[in-house]
Amino acid sequence: MIFIVYLPRLEKFFMKLTFYKYQGTGNDFILIDNRSLLFKKDAKSIEKLCDRKFGIGADGLILLETSKNPSDDFSMVYFNADGKESSMCGNGGRCIAAFAKKLGLVEKEAKFSAIDGEHLAVLDGETIRLKMMDVNEIEDLGNGYFLDTGSPHHVLFTEEVGLLNVKSEGAKIRYSEKYGEEGTNVNFVQGKEAVFIVRTYERGVEDETLSCGTGAVAVALAVYFSGKTSLNKINLETLGGNLSVNFEKSGKAYTNIWLNGPAEQVFKGEIEV
Repeated sequence: MIFIVYLPRLEKFFMKLTFYKYQGTGNDFILIDNRSLLFKKDAKSIEKLCDRKFGIGADGLILLETSKNPSDDFSMVYFNADGKESSMCGNGGRCIAAFAKKLGLVEKEAKFSAIDGEHLAVLDGETIRLKMMDVNEIEDLGNGYFLDTGSPHHVLFTEEVGLLNVKSEGAKIRYSEKYGEEGTNVNFVQGKEAVFIVRTYERGVEDETLSCGTGAVAVALAVYFSGKTSLNKINLETLGGNLSVNFEKSGKAYTNIWLNGPAEQVFKGEIEV
């Protein structure tokens, strides 16, 4: 005897996700209002969303969530394009401040927590100013500098930054024995006194990005530390636009560090995930 059993077809459940696309000097991000915590922090899904061929496309994904600190306006959770939760992103921090204003959570100032601690953002027209963490140590490597500005950065000076293969040369340093499995971001710098040109290789993206906020801060402090400038306000030219960094020097520490530049919404959309 033959039994035939009919089973109902199982449909894959899709959730319709509303997202926003923001960019800060060409550093682009997917932003999601996740105060409901409905978005699942799945690395493969995030990697696909950030994929420029099969997803939305971005250097990273940022979730705006409710902070555990009652004095915060929100918290920032950042993932690199490889789907892994990452260290602080300066341009992302400026973008999420603009996003919070779009959502009606803030007006002229935003206080929020990120993976490296608390941040303050000041929204002044098209310019978003983000207060960064203090930096207490810069390592002189002889042929470069290393410092942590919320994310680790290697800074290397060069005479012809425009001729560099940043992806290839950056990867050599990022995966070098010195930085081990964790790796580092790598910044190539050219310039003097007030204006410096910067190109950055970002770990997690594993390629050159048009701009990097924590990298811009690292470069500004490194050029001051190395004596290439005596100014405490540095203008930086990236492939995606111009940023500035101002700071105060207190003993060996760098304090009251501000990253300044534009951030804007590019578009809003829906995608099934």
